[in-house]
Amino acid sequence: MEKQDITFNKNEDAMKLLISRMERKLAKIRLGGGQKSIDKHHAKGKLTARERIELLLDKDSPRQEIGAFVADKMYEEYGGCPSGGVVIKIGYVSGKQCIVVANDATVKAGAWFPIAAKKNLRAQEIAMENRLPIIYLVDSAGVFLPMQDEIFPDKEHFGRIFRNNARMSSMGIVQIAAVMGSCVAGGAYLPIMSDESLIVDKTGSIFLAGSYLVKAAIGESIDNETLGGATTHTSISGVCDYKSKDDEDCLQTIRNLMDKIGDFDKAGFDRKKAVKPKLKEEEIYGLFPEERSKPYDVKDIISRLVDNSEFDEFKADYGQTIVTGYARIDGWAVGIVANQRKIVKSKKTGVQFGGVIYSDSADKAARFIMNCNQKKIPLVFLKDVTGFMVGSKSEHGGIIKDGAKLVSAMANSVVPKFTIVMGNSYGAGDYAMCGKAYDPRLIVGWPTAEIAVMGGAQAAKVLVQIEVASLKKKGETITAAKEKEIYDKIKNKYDSQINPYYAAARLWIDAIIDPLETRKVISMGIEAANHAPITERYNVGAIQT
Repeated sequence: MEKQDITFNKNEDAMKLLISRMERKLAKIRLGGGQKSIDKHHAKGKLTARERIELLLDKDSPRQEIGAFVADKMYEEYGGCPSGGVVIKIGYVSGKQCIVVANDATVKAGAWFPIAAKKNLRAQEIAMENRLPIIYLVDSAGVFLPMQDEIFPDKEHFGRIFRNNARMSSMGIVQIAAVMGSCVAGGAYLPIMSDESLIVDKTGSIFLAGSYLVKAAIGESIDNETLGGATTHTSISGVCDYKSKDDEDCLQTIRNLMDKIGDFDKAGFDRKKAVKPKLKEEEIYGLFPEERSKPYDVKDIISRLVDNSEFDEFKADYGQTIVTGYARIDGWAVGIVANQRKIVKSKKTGVQFGGVIYSDSADKAARFIMNCNQKKIPLVFLKDVTGFMVGSKSEHGGIIKDGAKLVSAMANSVVPKFTIVMGNSYGAGDYAMCGKAYDPRLIVGWPTAEIAVMGGAQAAKVLVQIEVASLKKKGETITAAKEKEIYDKIKNKYDSQINPYYAAARLWIDAIIDPLETRKVISMGIEAANHAPITERYNVGAIQT
């Protein structure tokens, strides 16, 4: 039944404001380097990265962007780098699910910033984990030279991309690359290490060194088109396989190539006909509290995410600060592990605070994760956690042992994991509920997400105590007003680092989404994961019992 009380309406308004803010930021990001840059791009007869992707993907098919907020408020000394200068989407081409990576040449000519390398590696990681075909739409001036020391030599830097090209070929993952603009220096290896490559006439070019560098290095005078244009690489060098007359022709050729790809081996996850939740999904807006400290029943959220609002709860009366159970999302069978945010009463330990992981809830979640692995059911983590319970009672009860059991069960899981950060994701709770360090296939946050060691208020109180003690040692007198000034300064800085945009800018999460997109993200993620058969066995013996 739809709730119409004041609290519900306030929560709904707050969530809608956050979503509106997110959409405004996205609208600006989608302009890339700005309208003037877009106009210059069009004047050359080229489509933008986003226009290319939209033309390539099947019309009106689902898609999920990865890393739209990457580099938000980063590299401001260089004028910023919207989306890290690269656009990545999971979608469908000729009916085949795949991942598309497109350099945005309206942003610093598509030059690679450090975060751009990290974002490209994330796309390749998704492709490798899920055996998804990957399509590269190349249009890049190469490494952003002022930051070359942060992108060039290390293990997770630029060169790792080419290593992954080779690894994906050995894994049988289809890679198609289209050179639709510049492709220079080390970046020239990416399309050629792909299975098939295309190049657009007059606008596409590939070379290890451009005409100016060639002149400087060996004294040869030659123009870029003759050096490495489409005719050169399809008629003379044989580097590229297809010559396209323009962007549209190139993208249609890719669609034709994808149309001929054979079916994938399947992991065999169970799917039945999808059914919408019986309860209204939109009510999530009003059910999720504006104030982070307010309790709520996570089962109310679950019943608005799962098919027909049906949820088979596992150990309902034990370890109640984590809710576990089976359901379907868009037809896919899933195992759900969710933090319960209402205060509950345990027959074993008495009152338990919502959002906190206790020994019994950690034990229950670990056992449930084992069950899902035995039954080959993908796991979905709905996260709003403040951490593990502390204090002498918990320590004497073995909270560290039970917490380790949960982390071990989750880390050793061989079925795919998907993480939705709904609210708090603090401290060790972030790890136990499948944070980024534990390889979720996709990890996304609602606009209400916060990721940190602890909340801003708690962190500020701790840091204020340390700073005040330090100042007093130096003989300074600290008034209440001065202490508040120190507190506010620390809290404001901390709060700026725990909001979801800070996390998304650094790819700690793959996307910030409207809660109503949660079902789509999980469904597309499981469909992708179903392309990769599970080859490992879940080792129950590796889990502490």
